[in-house]
Amino acid sequence: MRILVTGGAGFIGSVIAASLIEAGHEVVVLDDLRYGHCAAVPAGAGFVKASVEDASAVMAAFRETSFDAVVHLAGEASVGESALDPGRFYTVNLQGGINVLEGMRCTGVERIIFSSTASIFGEPDRIPITETNSQKPINAYGETKLAFEKALKWYRRSFGIRHVSFRYFNACGATATHGEDRVKETHLIPILLQVVLGIRPEITLFGTDYPTPDRTCVRDYVHVADIAQAHLLGLDRIDELEEAAYNLGSGTGNSNLEVIETARKVTGHPIPVKIGDRRPGDPAVLVAGSDLAREVLGWDPQYAHIEQMVQSAWDWRSNFPDGYPK
Repeated sequence: MRILVTGGAGFIGSVIAASLIEAGHEVVVLDDLRYGHCAAVPAGAGFVKASVEDASAVMAAFRETSFDAVVHLAGEASVGESALDPGRFYTVNLQGGINVLEGMRCTGVERIIFSSTASIFGEPDRIPITETNSQKPINAYGETKLAFEKALKWYRRSFGIRHVSFRYFNACGATATHGEDRVKETHLIPILLQVVLGIRPEITLFGTDYPTPDRTCVRDYVHVADIAQAHLLGLDRIDELEEAAYNLGSGTGNSNLEVIETARKVTGHPIPVKIGDRRPGDPAVLVAGSDLAREVLGWDPQYAHIEQMVQSAWDWRSNFPDGYPK
């Protein structure tokens, strides 16, 4: 297939784009490099520097190349920033997504894989979180992702656009060539590695009074290469699935303290910890139920343990201590 990957210069998008190329697909990346890196665009991929907010640029990309499918990852993803500037999240995540769908509609592209999020579930009504959990986002980030999932259903009914949505939990890890490198890092594992590299003096642990075994938050981590595998499987099956959504997680929760201890073991660094207050809206436990993706798609994650995930992230960061060329 010839595939447009929006956000393909970012962490997850670049790994997916590289996996698609390795599987024999032709790839064009569309990214404005606001958060991504030109150096992360895989060798062999075409590149269009544009934002999904720019409807005319998006339409031009579709008219320039005849695509068979879209993998849509471009968007705003910071939960904290979504509380400060919800309008931007609606503009990028919803209107930007509609711009992509309109490009597809006008040029006859009928397949899309959407990068969604576990944030659509909000405070979970049960653990593990399955696809049947209540969808009640508690922030603009989750709300806009859910709104686009709903838009996909209408574009399917009105225009025959088949779609699969993947709701990631905590994406992490790295491949030999692609890793996590953000200007404003908010994710636990890369922040821990920044402490090891001397970029930060310490890690702040937000809350030690949760109703969990070690009193810190428990989260489900999923390796970025396993996320990429799910996208390949979704593309293979999209014509028969037509519209579907799957949770992607390991199914095993790891507490913040467990992740810190794992990073200490992997890197051999003491990693100083500062205790902070809870962050508003942080649930105690978020663990995925990913049985549906396993049963329907045959998804078989290769990185089952947190130590493997941290090790792969550290291997990449050790080889690229400054991240991607700026």
